Order: sequence, then C-alpha cells, then structure tokens
Amino acid sequence: MRLLVLVAGLLIWGTAVAIAAPDPVKITGDKFVIDDTKHVATFTGKVVVTRTKLNVWAAKVVVDYGEGGPSDIKSFVATGSVRIKTPDQDATGDRAIYDPNTQLLHLTGHVIVVNATGTVGSPALTVNLTTNSSTFTSTKGGRVTGVCTPKWARTRNPGSIRAAGWWHTASPR
Repeated sequence: MRLLVLVAGLLIWGTAVAIAAPDPVKITGDKFVIDDTKHVATFTGKVVVTRTKLNVWAAKVVVDYGEGGPSDIKSFVATGSVRIKTPDQDATGDRAIYDPNTQLLHLTGHVIVVNATGTVGSPALTVNLTTNSSTFTSTKGGRVTGVCTPKWARTRNPGSIRAAGWWHTASPR
C-alpha cells in the first residue's frame, strides 16, 4: 500500500517538473527500500521515472516523507548524473531537489539546459514553479553561459540546432 502512495507522491513531483494532466508514473531501479522509521523511501541503481511527456534518469532517488506516510512528501532528491527530459527541453546536472511546499526545483552541478532556441550552462538552476521563473546562478567565480540561436537561423537550417531557453521553465509550451 505504501508503495502505491509513494508512486502517487512521485506523480506530484512529475507534475511539478512537467506540468500536464495527471497520468501514471512508472519507476524502475535495481533496488527499492522504504524505511518507515526514518520516513525515507530510496530507489537506487539506474533509476528511471517515466510519465507522459517526462523522463527522469538518476543513479539514486530519495523521497523524504512526513508523519502522514509516503503521501506526505517533504522532498525528492535525485543524484548521480541526473537527466530531466520533456518534449521541449533536456536538462542535466549532478543533483536535483524538489520541495513541494515551496514549489522550488533546484538542479545543481554542471547544469546544462537545451531546447530548440539555445543552450544554457551554469553551476546551479532554481525553477520556481509558482512564479514560472528560472534562475541560473554561478558559484566560486564560475559563470553562467547562454547561447541563443536567432529565429532566422533556426528556420534556415532547423536540423542543425541544439539549444536551451533560460526563460522556459518546466512547463511545456
């Protein structure tokens, strides 16, 4: 029963990452452990979270839940070569943390976001799902780098472009 409730909680996370109508979430990994004493559920080993219009890959996904059980989600943490892919963009980083209470998604460590209009690289990205805004930040002397392809260049040779929109949050256009 707790597994079904946890899957429902992961649906909430998937909704935050790619806002769309509710649909089933499939989670696979080499191992799944629930520790009710510590209120933690952990998927490890080539973890894949799949739902319509969203795929997440990571070495490990840890769900921290409250006294209400796995439906009382406090946070999701994905680590180890994290990749979040929607039909419109592809984001990678070392670690992703989602907090449903604040509606903030933090992607850190070698962040690269790619879509049809440009690419942005940064040490960190914060997506505010309430305000629909994204903030790329640098750390320790690093820099945020963005490359945009003008619309006229995309229409001239659309097959040659790979890029990311820093204004584009997790919701599909």
